[in-house]
Amino acid sequence: MNYHETDPEFMERFEHFAFDEVINEKGQQLEDDTRYMAILSVLLGCQGIDEYKQILPYALEAGVTPVMVKEIVYQAVDYLGIGRVLPFLNATNEIFTACSIKLPLQGQATTNMDNRLEKGIAAQTEIFGEHMKEAWKTGHINRWLAANCFGDYYTRNGLDLKQREMITFCFLAAQGGCEPQLTAHAKGNMNLGNDKDFLIKVVSQCLPYIGYPRSLNAITCINNAAQSN
Repeated sequence: MNYHETDPEFMERFEHFAFDEVINEKGQQLEDDTRYMAILSVLLGCQGIDEYKQILPYALEAGVTPVMVKEIVYQAVDYLGIGRVLPFLNATNEIFTACSIKLPLQGQATTNMDNRLEKGIAAQTEIFGEHMKEAWKTGHINRWLAANCFGDYYTRNGLDLKQREMITFCFLAAQGGCEPQLTAHAKGNMNLGNDKDFLIKVVSQCLPYIGYPRSLNAITCINNAAQSN
């Protein structure tokens, strides 16, 4: 559908805001690949499948590699669940095929079934601190969190820990209702060097895609994390 024909006034204002005002706001700019990684992640978080399909080709052009895209989609499963991520995996595969990107991509796993828990605990500890070395012992969900979320996904190649924490922050911010986890991951980002100013830039660049309420909630979580850091 050509929205410039059906909704010209809306498109004039939306495109000016999203593609000019936001992108060029002084002090809130990000590198193109980082900005697109954040946008893809919030679109997963808010279930913006149609906009995701529109944005993905631009993200590839901006330097987000196919491996990076797949790592974003895979990691989203732990924060959104396969029920919400499967349509995005399907859309990604369809777009990759249309772009002549051969599937499957090269494997990125660095763990196996024997060491995934150990490596996951190590990743958690690097992000959140020494207390995470024992956190997995407090219940089976926390053990799964260490082995599955961190051991299966955070340890993969394709994205580094700073990038993985950024996209996790985006998943949580965009879906809403996860403010305790969002604050914790804002602090985890800061521990890795994604400081307060950087996270505010991420929220600013994603605002057109998730709206003001969730963006303002995310800013509050960032401020709370910075005060406790």
